[in-house]
Parts: sequence; structure tokens; C-alpha cells
Amino acid sequence: MITIEGHGGLENNLQGPPRHYAIDGLYGTALEWGLKNQGSFAIEAAIGPAFVWGEAEHFYGQVHAHGGHADEEHEGESFTSASPWRRTDIKGYLSARYQPSSNLSFQATWKPYYITRTETQDGLEDQLGLRNEVQAGVLYAFGDGDVNFALGDGLESVVDGLFVSAVNNTGWDSDGTYLGNYTDTWGGFGFNYDLLNVTLSAGPRFYTPGRYANLPQRTDWGGEIEFEYPFTTSVVGFAHWQAVYSTQAGEGWGIGFQHHIGTGVTFRF
Repeated sequence: MITIEGHGGLENNLQGPPRHYAIDGLYGTALEWGLKNQGSFAIEAAIGPAFVWGEAEHFYGQVHAHGGHADEEHEGESFTSASPWRRTDIKGYLSARYQPSSNLSFQATWKPYYITRTETQDGLEDQLGLRNEVQAGVLYAFGDGDVNFALGDGLESVVDGLFVSAVNNTGWDSDGTYLGNYTDTWGGFGFNYDLLNVTLSAGPRFYTPGRYANLPQRTDWGGEIEFEYPFTTSVVGFAHWQAVYSTQAGEGWGIGFQHHIGTGVTFRF
């Protein structure tokens, strides 16, 4: 499969505010094996270029430190919101999912991101090297997920689209700095309207910054809406918007929203 996605990050809780945009072109494959009890095991992998404007894509909550001390971005330092063309980076992912039944699934994902050239903009540095993010989580669905309001399903069918999940994300910068980890314990609801699939999810984000940031643990709050529409059996369009509200300020960090918005298309061969 080939996935082309344009996406942007809006860090509105920092003065400026800083922005990052990219167009990704990922080439990959998905393999799945059926198991008993309607279970399955799947492996998915992809790699490709990321054409970057502004900052490179980075781990949520990352603050920018210089000389061992984080800049007070939310108090005195300002950034330009302009996002000039920067370079072509390389990104990828490798994911494994084990689903012992139709209601329960476990997933682990590695998301490498290679910065191809060191560059500095407004005091923020993207350093040559490999950024890493590791994700592990579990999801439980209360029903079979077969909710389609265009086919006459009503409120009595809502439970079939409800789910809960707990997902931990851990990140390292390209110089090897441990950035921290956060766990999303979110609830959600997925449904169809004819061919359009919609997924809504929200909940707390329990964040533990790395020691480099000199920031305390905190609980942020976030939510996401995702759309998926099959134009044909082999061409699927998608869009998503995730907003997370940070509840505490500190050196290099501020109270307010961060947004990640993206849209694209996947060609399945």
C-alpha cells in the first residue's frame, strides 16, 4: 500500500506559536493471520519520505533546552509562525497487533523518524539523527462495532460502537535524550453513516516528562475525531484532528491547546 498524508502541528500553548507541517509518502505492507475465536494476528510496516516545513514532527510535550536549561517559551520568548521549506526527512513505523477475540486487542508500535540535516529556526533545533517513539496499548470493544445509522440503527445500537483503550507512548530525541512518556486512557465511539466511518475518542493524558525538562508530572486532557471513506475497494481517504489541552505551565511549556490535523489517501494494491 501507499499512503500520502498532509498534516500539521499547531503548538498554541507556546508563544509565537511554533508550527510544523509535512507531506508524507509511506510505502508499506499489512499481513494478517486468522486465529480461533474470531481472533487475529497482524503485522504492518511502512517507510518513506517526509517533506518538512517549519519544525520536524516531534514527541508530544517536548520542550527545547539549551545548555541544560529549558527556554521559557510560554513567558518571554516568541517564535515566528512562518513555516519555510526545510528538508526531506525519513519516517516509518512497524506495528504488531494481537487480537485474541473480536472484543480485545493488544498492539505495539515503533515509530522511527530520521532527521537528515541539523537546522535551527527561532532557537529551536532539529538535530541530525534518529528520533524514536514506542507505543504499547490495549483496546476493549463492548460490541461488534457494526453501527450504521444510514441503515436504520438507532440509539439502542450505540453500545455496539463503544470502546475503551489505554495506550502508553515513550519518546527519545535524535541525540538520545529521553523525552518522557504519557498514557492515554480514553473512551470512544465508532460508527458508520453509509460508507463513511467516524471515530470519536477522548480522555485524560497522564504525562511524565523526561528529567531534561525539569517539569513535574501532570494530567492533560485530549480528544480526537477520525474519518475514513472508501472511494473504491482499493482507494481510501481519511482525515483526523487531535486536540490536547495542557493544564500546567513551566519552563519551556505553557497552558493551552496543541493540535494535530491531517488528511490523506491510501492506495491498497
